[in-house]
Amino acid sequence: MPQPRIAPLVGVPRRYDWGSPTAIPRLLGVEPDGTPVAELWFGAHPDDPSGIDGSDIALDAVIAEDADATLGAGVVERFGPRLPFLLKVLAADKALSMQVHPDLAQAQAGFAAEDAAGVARTAPHRNYRDANHKPELLCALTPFEALCGFRPVARTLALLDELALPELDFLAERLRGPDPLRAAFTAVLTHDDPAALVAAVAARATTEGPLRPVFVAAHDFPGDIGAVLTLLLNHVVLEPGEAIYLGAGNVHAYLRGTGVEIMASSDNVLRCGLTPKHVDVDELLRITDFRELAEPRWHDVGGTFSVPVPDFRLTRSTGRGEIAGPAIVLCIDGSVSVGPGEIVLPGRAAFVGAGAAVPMSVLGTAFVASVSPPSDR
Repeated sequence: MPQPRIAPLVGVPRRYDWGSPTAIPRLLGVEPDGTPVAELWFGAHPDDPSGIDGSDIALDAVIAEDADATLGAGVVERFGPRLPFLLKVLAADKALSMQVHPDLAQAQAGFAAEDAAGVARTAPHRNYRDANHKPELLCALTPFEALCGFRPVARTLALLDELALPELDFLAERLRGPDPLRAAFTAVLTHDDPAALVAAVAARATTEGPLRPVFVAAHDFPGDIGAVLTLLLNHVVLEPGEAIYLGAGNVHAYLRGTGVEIMASSDNVLRCGLTPKHVDVDELLRITDFRELAEPRWHDVGGTFSVPVPDFRLTRSTGRGEIAGPAIVLCIDGSVSVGPGEIVLPGRAAFVGAGAAVPMSVLGTAFVASVSPPSDR
């Protein structure tokens, strides 16, 4: 098949029970049907590759036929014959699982070890679904609530002192000792009476203020130990246009809101709370980053969010510019003109293949997902 330089993409909706029944349908300009739509995917991920609008061909098949022509020889040399990122619109009306992602070396080693041990790749207790890392960046479209990284220990101790809950004395003790965040995180995950601990903490939850994450967690996942783990984490409310970056080892959870998310193309997730799924405490403790994160927000430079991994970067655009592929242009409102004649409307996207930069004109708001050039890092 001829390699399209600019191709309109059909987003793939993903329906999970934590999704919003209205946010993504309204972005697409369709009537909500009352069922949750959690994500809208744009990319070539093998689970749900985007289709090329007006054809029966998916983007992954286009890339597979001639990766050098579609992605460029430099991208293929760096990442192999695959699009290294996945772009999503994400809309949460309920908390997602509290989770951690491995770095690239951990993912490669973990994937190989589980394969060698004969663990089926679809097994519910499998930790590593592939051999790739999964860093993520989310830019808010609405006020967006999330937990992101460990709050500085001094601030958590001040909150515990204010709570004055005897059931949390063990947590304060560990936070005042050596390797405080590892010790505290471990003590919560291995507590000998988690039900009583969660009940005591949830009873003090409030809908506003520093205990709001406890309230949200306890409401969405009654009895789950994640409600207690929220006490250790930064609670951030992003305004539209603000972002968080979730690198390897960062403990995080999305709570409420709609945003544009970009990530390395991977399914590797290790969960630690707010989930009925498998929790591997030993592996969590091995890959979690136990450093304080004083500032959870990730700032842009001129609308571009550059990250310390090569797989992707994200640019929020409201005017004219040029796009060098491989890239995906996603329209959020208004319209976007890409190249000589491709018009992209809200909730739709276009793929731009490798080659000379093409012009883009945004009347509204668009996001451009692309590979991070080596000079950015």
